[in-house]
Amino acid sequence: MFLSVFDVFKIGIGPSSSHTMGPMTAAGQFLGLLRQHPSGARAAAVRATLHGSLAFTGKGHATDRAVALGLLGWTPAEFDFERADRQLEDLHRSHVLCLEGLPPLAFDPALDIVFDYGPPLPGHANGLVLSACDPAGAVLVSETYYSIGGGFVVTAAEREAPPAATAASAAATAWPYPFVNAAAMLRMARDSGLSIADMKRANESRLRTPQEVERGLARLWSVMNGCIDRGLAQDGELPGGLHVRRRAAPIHRQLMAERHANRIQPHAASEWLSVYAMAVNEENAAGGRVVTSPTNGAAGVVPAVLRYYLDHCVGAEPDRIADFLLTAAAIGGLIKHNASISGAEAGCQGEIGSAAAMAAAGFCAVLGGSPGQVENAAEIALEHHLGMTCDPVAGLVQVPCIERNGIGAIKAVAAASLALRGDGSHFMPLDNCIEAMRQTGEAMNTKFKETSLGGLAVNLPGC
Repeated sequence: MFLSVFDVFKIGIGPSSSHTMGPMTAAGQFLGLLRQHPSGARAAAVRATLHGSLAFTGKGHATDRAVALGLLGWTPAEFDFERADRQLEDLHRSHVLCLEGLPPLAFDPALDIVFDYGPPLPGHANGLVLSACDPAGAVLVSETYYSIGGGFVVTAAEREAPPAATAASAAATAWPYPFVNAAAMLRMARDSGLSIADMKRANESRLRTPQEVERGLARLWSVMNGCIDRGLAQDGELPGGLHVRRRAAPIHRQLMAERHANRIQPHAASEWLSVYAMAVNEENAAGGRVVTSPTNGAAGVVPAVLRYYLDHCVGAEPDRIADFLLTAAAIGGLIKHNASISGAEAGCQGEIGSAAAMAAAGFCAVLGGSPGQVENAAEIALEHHLGMTCDPVAGLVQVPCIERNGIGAIKAVAAASLALRGDGSHFMPLDNCIEAMRQTGEAMNTKFKETSLGGLAVNLPGC
């Protein structure tokens, strides 16, 4: 099993990796399919149907907008906000897609994106079907896609492929350290004498030159850090109708004033972690540029802990940024492979819980933790998120999502600190904790998994 650091961490846009970035990517893939299909030249119209969680919370997550933008040719990684908005306005007026290599396609986003509130499709809670029709309305080409969390998209056929086929495909590349679980990761670290980051770096170097890996990691941190800075500078109200005001900027100003006045409270460390994380997720809620870490809904935890390390920890070394991200990605890959990072599949334990485990591992590593201590840090952080539901109010990634990132960052640092006080030995292995998370997600009622049909989403204050 190998999941690149550049798959775990993907540059994209808010507010959701599974509900915004995934559907946008799926729409782009469908255009590619249509261009290659023998019947593509006869297509006259396109339509999309959203199922499961994509239907229930799609409006709040801007899924319909994402599908339309994907059909206009935009991708999450290469996105020009002003140009995309202009093209979307034109589409709402013309109701026609004019794309290279395809005939003009009738498409009215208001009518041709259907929200199906029935049972979800069998492959995943986040399903969408894209179809192209001839002038008489007969379907020429149709494909089912699943947005499985973190911006990852698979077709129905890929989702249903037997594990043996997936394993054979993965074996095409011989990875130096092909760990599929934490036990194997620790064994390989012990046998090789390498850190988790160095093993991950060696795997990455089978796909890219070492220089490309380092440049890519620097680019990821640049976008993460820039997102924190933008969030710390923005005031005002977030879009969506809940009238949630941005809090990161005013809190940051208060913390800076207290620092200058030498009135720093002992718990200020927690406040700095929270404000960094909230800054990212306020930007995400506003549809800004973020890095999936491993999802958009949990995008603030890893950057907050890394920024905290750089700005607040004694002896912090900027040269360790890459090690932090590589270690975090190794843990994220294990969780995705053996459980899920999708809120619609596992609840928020799969998003904030995974992000906290990743951040705890990275933080522990750059503070000098051994592979055993790193694994322990990840387990502690994940363990104390088990059972967390995904219950966004009005389907928006705002309440309780923004604050949860702050608390997740605090838990990550606490978990790493506990692990560093030990020798790496502990009762509950990370693999068992990941399996517990998977089982908990399977047993969780659907209304608590990103449908906004339960939890905080339906227990609102009376007005």
